[in-house]
Amino acid sequence: MRAHSLIFRQMIEYASSTYTYILGCGATRKAVIIDPVMETAHRDAQIIRDLHLDLIYGLNTHVHADHITGTGVLKSAFPGMKSVLSVHSGGKADHFVKDGDKIKFGHESLEVRTTPGHTDGCVSYVSHAHRMVFTGDALLIRACGRTDFQQGNPRTLYHSIWEKIFTLPDDFVVYVGHNYNGLLQTSIDEEKRLNPRLTKSEDEFVHIMENLHLEPPKQIEQALPANLKDGVI
Repeated sequence: MRAHSLIFRQMIEYASSTYTYILGCGATRKAVIIDPVMETAHRDAQIIRDLHLDLIYGLNTHVHADHITGTGVLKSAFPGMKSVLSVHSGGKADHFVKDGDKIKFGHESLEVRTTPGHTDGCVSYVSHAHRMVFTGDALLIRACGRTDFQQGNPRTLYHSIWEKIFTLPDDFVVYVGHNYNGLLQTSIDEEKRLNPRLTKSEDEFVHIMENLHLEPPKQIEQALPANLKDGVI
């Protein structure tokens, strides 16, 4: 069956190197936004208006620690929009999803796959029709989300990636939550072959993740409380 025409935009918020995605149904103009950021929410709202889209869902892949979500701002701009989080996130949202749920917008849909490990509430969104997956901070380009705070668990993340993401076909395009080197996308095949953390055994992966010694995210003190309240400051 021929896939419906998909409206797709990838944007970046430079301070946190966060990617935001707009997906719309070409036939009905119903649309969703994935991981909006407060500082660029007005930009995103203008793009949505310019494209004559009807924004119905604001999807967060998890409760973020490095930026404040833009769902609060976008709900003011589009009163019909509903915010979405994992049922395991511990945060506030209009709608909660679990593994296997479908997010429908017009003739398009996204499958929810729970991918915890970076946080308990991480989910990935899969478009089977367009062979793409949005992995948030679970899987990154040649990397993965950190596991040293906010319910992080390296063994859980390893299994999430191998059992929920790497089980997708090799040609699926992977759109991630962040990239700090200007890279826009990757694929399942590339990451299975080339990701320096995930080509290792589970025990080797755990050792790597437990010895990263990263600084806390700069906005964590502001971002976490706000994001637990759906982006309300």
